[in-house]
Amino acid sequence: MPAPKFTPNLAKEYSDLFNRCQIAPDKLTEVNEVVERILHFKNLYAPIAAQSTVPWYVIAVIHNMECGLSFAKHLHNGDSLERRTVNMPAGRPKTGQPPFTFEASALDALELDGLTKWSDWSIGGICYKLEGYNGWGYRAHNVNSPYLWSYSNLYTMGKYVEDNQWSDTAISRQCGAAVILRRMSDQGAIDLASPPSPKLADAATLAEVPRRLFAG
Repeated sequence: MPAPKFTPNLAKEYSDLFNRCQIAPDKLTEVNEVVERILHFKNLYAPIAAQSTVPWYVIAVIHNMECGLSFAKHLHNGDSLERRTVNMPAGRPKTGQPPFTFEASALDALELDGLTKWSDWSIGGICYKLEGYNGWGYRAHNVNSPYLWSYSNLYTMGKYVEDNQWSDTAISRQCGAAVILRRMSDQGAIDLASPPSPKLADAATLAEVPRRLFAG
């Protein structure tokens, strides 16, 4: 399904959903654990945010969705950093030689999906880019994307079990990105009204990240 145009009405749709979002009580512990891990890694996202101008928490929730917060995987799709991506989008990054650093891969993924040129980091703008990162196909089935809303009152069932293979009864077993942002916002960990990080020419690197974070 082609991407819808980002309009004021679509921004309001996302904002209204975010305001209505309630985390499923039986999933709250798991959501809190994800948030705790993300906050622990906050400083690792900072140099990527500085170079890309994408807010660190947007990078973080994509990292969780695509890689399960592993720093040994490509941000594009969770493939191993030991080689270029195999799954769609395949062959990324196109420059450099494997094994890739998480930072280099993440910057490539963010640029590929147009996030480095995006400037609307309101919750509407964030949700639009996050849904686009995963794909727009859920709208054809009148289902709120679980990539955003799984583990909340806004999603029950319906899922792509493989590329282009839809199931009405399959249920996402992963917490949605917007649900994580909602929990972080409720905890005061992020201010969604804040502007993105400025681009810095001398941004820090991930050189001092403990090696154990890049295993597995």
